[in-house]
Amino acid sequence: MSALSLAPRALYEEVAELLRQRIFSRELEPGSWIDELKIAEEYGISRTPLREALKVLAAEGLVTMKVRRGAYVTEVSEKDLADVYHLLALLESDAAGVVAQRGTDEQLDELRTLHAELEAAADNRDRFFALNEQFHMRLLEMADNRWRQQMVADLRKVMKLNRHNSLLKTGRLQDSLAEHRAIMSALLARDAALTVQRMNEHFQSGLQAAV
Repeated sequence: MSALSLAPRALYEEVAELLRQRIFSRELEPGSWIDELKIAEEYGISRTPLREALKVLAAEGLVTMKVRRGAYVTEVSEKDLADVYHLLALLESDAAGVVAQRGTDEQLDELRTLHAELEAAADNRDRFFALNEQFHMRLLEMADNRWRQQMVADLRKVMKLNRHNSLLKTGRLQDSLAEHRAIMSALLARDAALTVQRMNEHFQSGLQAAV
């Protein structure tokens, strides 16, 4: 791999994003040791920006730093996963309730369009994953609380570390779609309480399939 060019953002941030994608793609497996020397050579950089990048990933929960042993890709336990899903359910259901109550007609139309794209992507797993995350993050943007958005973004990174992604399980993708239909129905009815309930149920089902 050729040396990285210094992007407008700091070099360590560019390195952090490259490593993040390698972790999410399972090129760097949960529990695996991160060979700093090898990666620095691959990227044509010194170990200083690499170590800064690892600090960023450690703060996000994607990397675990072990004294005198170096950096490892974080392994997520069942308790970790349950804790993450619990918080996501609270934060995202609250956001969904806000959108049901205060969202504009244009915003609800946008979510309806995203949902239609999600339905159409049922046979394309990678596209379904991307659209599913886009739907959830767009809904959070519409709820307009940047602190909640940041918390959810960080929690979703940890969720991606799960070896057994819930959507990979037989029938889970179709179940997820049905849950999304129920969420959309409640949103379009502008029933905040029902929207909160449906989003909570969505995460509870996701957790059951993930562990």
